[in-house]
Amino acid sequence: MSGAFSCTSLGPTSSPFGQPSTGSYFSPSPGAGSSSAHTSVPTSPIPETLSQEDLEAVLASRPVELTLPGTNTISLPTKLKKKTKSFSLWASLPYELRVHVLSFFQPKELVRISRVSKEFYKICFDGQLWTRLDASEFYREIPAESLAKIIESAGSFVKDLNLRGCLQVEHYQRAEVVVKACRNLVNATLEGCRNFKRATLHSLLKANDKLAHLNLTGLPAVNNATCKIISSSCPQLEVFNVSWCKQMDARGIKFVVEGCSKLKDLRAGEVRGFNNIDVAEAIFRTNNLERLVLAGCDGLTDAALRTMIQGPDPEIDYATGRPMVPPRKLRHLDLTRCSRLSSAGVKTLGHLVPDLEGLQLSGVTHLTDAALEPILASTPRLTHLELEDLSQLTNSLFSQHLAKAPCATGLEHLSISYCEHIGDVGMLPVMRNCTALRSVDMDNTRVSDLVLAEAAAMVRSRAAAVATSTTTTRPSRRPTVSLTLVVYDCPHITWTGIREVLNRNTEPPSSSSTKDKAKSKITVHVTTADATTSSGDDDDDETPTLPPPPPAQAPPLSRPAPTEVIALRCFHGWQMTVDEHTKRCCAATWPPRRASSASGPTTCRPTRRRHGRVRREAEAAPRARGADGA
Repeated sequence: MSGAFSCTSLGPTSSPFGQPSTGSYFSPSPGAGSSSAHTSVPTSPIPETLSQEDLEAVLASRPVELTLPGTNTISLPTKLKKKTKSFSLWASLPYELRVHVLSFFQPKELVRISRVSKEFYKICFDGQLWTRLDASEFYREIPAESLAKIIESAGSFVKDLNLRGCLQVEHYQRAEVVVKACRNLVNATLEGCRNFKRATLHSLLKANDKLAHLNLTGLPAVNNATCKIISSSCPQLEVFNVSWCKQMDARGIKFVVEGCSKLKDLRAGEVRGFNNIDVAEAIFRTNNLERLVLAGCDGLTDAALRTMIQGPDPEIDYATGRPMVPPRKLRHLDLTRCSRLSSAGVKTLGHLVPDLEGLQLSGVTHLTDAALEPILASTPRLTHLELEDLSQLTNSLFSQHLAKAPCATGLEHLSISYCEHIGDVGMLPVMRNCTALRSVDMDNTRVSDLVLAEAAAMVRSRAAAVATSTTTTRPSRRPTVSLTLVVYDCPHITWTGIREVLNRNTEPPSSSSTKDKAKSKITVHVTTADATTSSGDDDDDETPTLPPPPPAQAPPLSRPAPTEVIALRCFHGWQMTVDEHTKRCCAATWPPRRASSASGPTTCRPTRRRHGRVRREAEAAPRARGADGA
């Protein structure tokens, strides 16, 4: 293209003001290089007003002329760019999808996101995101007004409310906000809300007839009238916890048991008045309880416990001498620190709780072997047994009954702390037969290092059995703690037993099949050697050709890791060493095994300058001694 089109002609044109123009504004003056530049200045004054013809001449369009290539021009863009429209993925999503995306955030994160904009504020406090409100995780970091506002905004969407330890709702106005907002609660935990008013609590219970789990531990506002309201307003109740409620007694428990037919879990620790036979009869008639926690109930007597299990005046089977009543559905029974119980009352549990999985009798100091023998013989599903501080128990209970009981192979937790008469005679059979043990508390007993060695052997054989049953293609995993032994203040436990456990923690599990294969290989090798020797003696000319021996293989440099280890709780002077050793075993961070001479000589190159300096000093020492001698 030889030229460019211009919107304004740069050639000499006649001035509309009556004076000819000598040049363009953009064209250089002829005397640009000299100091005396020619300027075009009109010689006559400019008229103040323009005529119609002059005005039309100024505003008239000028023809576009083809200029030379050297002329300076201003060109217009050949193509105007269109503005791109901004696309927002978040704005294009439906409201339901936005709520679903935010449902993956924690409550603290939702509160932070709500500061972005009004739109995010509206979505973050949508009730669909607050169906489960667990304020126990952040109650220390949120003010009372914000917590009440969250509950109010969630409204009837909240189904699981946990205000454990939230002292912010102590004020009656904030508590009223909670009561008015929450109408569809299924799970409610108010543990620790000490100043929760009784009237407010009653209003909350009356407004939520779908409650299934209710935890009122330690609330002073709970009394027998509260239990009566629960029995009439919460027919769907399944779990009820009123432990440490000092303003009520067992009569309130009777209201709940009789009014809530679906109740399965009752926890009433440290509640007085359980010597009432009427309460015991109400518990017997329901026969729906699967968990009963009466820890610390000093009023519980043998007669009351017998009534709970057998009922009043049961019919006795003359052949077996047992009461003919339906078996109880109890799976967990906690009678810890019920000091008025004796062997006569606890013995009634035998043959009537076949589904029992957990039994806690710690602190019932009057128990003897006769109370536990029928229980151990009739509870095949027992996995947790706590018998702390029962000084009248003997070794025969464990060696003759527990080790041979139907529950021996499934027992996982055993606690015999402060049973001062229990020693190796009772615990060695338990360690051999109870192969599923995960934790054993034996502090302040007479057990010795033999029990520790037997426990280590049991874990080793259990790990070998698991390794044999699993497939070989399964990737190796790091060791895990499969047994915890507590041996505080045991006078017969020495460092020798502790070291035996630590050594066993580093040994990989041995498989019987591997040993059999090794034995078979050794037998075949010896037979071949004998045949070679005998054939050589018979005929010297004909020497049988044997296959070449396999090449010597270097042993692996990485030590195989055990799959299960034992964690110890012992004397404080040894505990730091034991903890560090267990930590390294679980991380499999022990030094690698050195290569043997069959794999050829190996050279060790120091990896740090400090090692090289030590080596040079060691080499220089003999030379220095030789120079001194010379």
